Amino acid sequence: MRRYQRRKTEINSSSMADIAFLLLIFFLVTTTIQSNRGLSATLPPYAEKPEFAKLHDRNLFKIHINSSDRIMIEDAPFEGFDRLHIDVKKFILNYGNEPDLSESPKDATISLQMNRGTHYKRFIEVMDAMQGVYYEIYGERVGISSSEFRNLDLKLADHKAKYDAGREGIPMNISIAEPNKIN
Repeated sequence: MRRYQRRKTEINSSSMADIAFLLLIFFLVTTTIQSNRGLSATLPPYAEKPEFAKLHDRNLFKIHINSSDRIMIEDAPFEGFDRLHIDVKKFILNYGNEPDLSESPKDATISLQMNRGTHYKRFIEVMDAMQGVYYEIYGERVGISSSEFRNLDLKLADHKAKYDAGREGIPMNISIAEPNKIN
C-alpha cells in the first residue's frame, strides 16, 4: 500500500502586503493630526536699537507669579480672579480720576511677570483673565458681550466697524516681563 502524503496547506500571503498598504493609506487619510497653535501674541517689529518709552509707575499694574504659582497683585496677595478682574478694569478705565491708578486707558499697562519655575497653566490663566478684561471693555463700548466681541468676523464690514470702535483709544497693553530666576 502506498502512503499518501498530504500537502501542507498554505495561506496565500501575496496580497497581504497590498492589504496592509491600503489600510495604512486609509488610516493616514482619515486620521486628524492635532497641531499645537500656541499662544497668539503680536510681537513688535525687530529693531537694531529698540526705543524704550518712559513708563510712569502710576500707569503700571503689576502682577507677579512666583515659582509656586502664587500670585501677587500690586504687592498684595491674590484674592481671586473676580477681584483681579474688577481691579484691572478700574485701573484701565480710571481716566486720571484717582491718583494711584492710570492716567488714561491709552497709558495703562499691565505688567505680567513670573519666575522660571511658574507653570504654563497658571500663566495662561492670568493672561486669559487680562485679555478677558480688555475684551469686556471693548464689547461694552459697542453694546455686545465680550464673547461676541471675540467672535467678530473681521471680513464683514459691520463687524470690522464694531471691532475698530471698541478698540479705539484703548490699546491692549499687556507687558510680559522677563522672568526671574529661581534659587
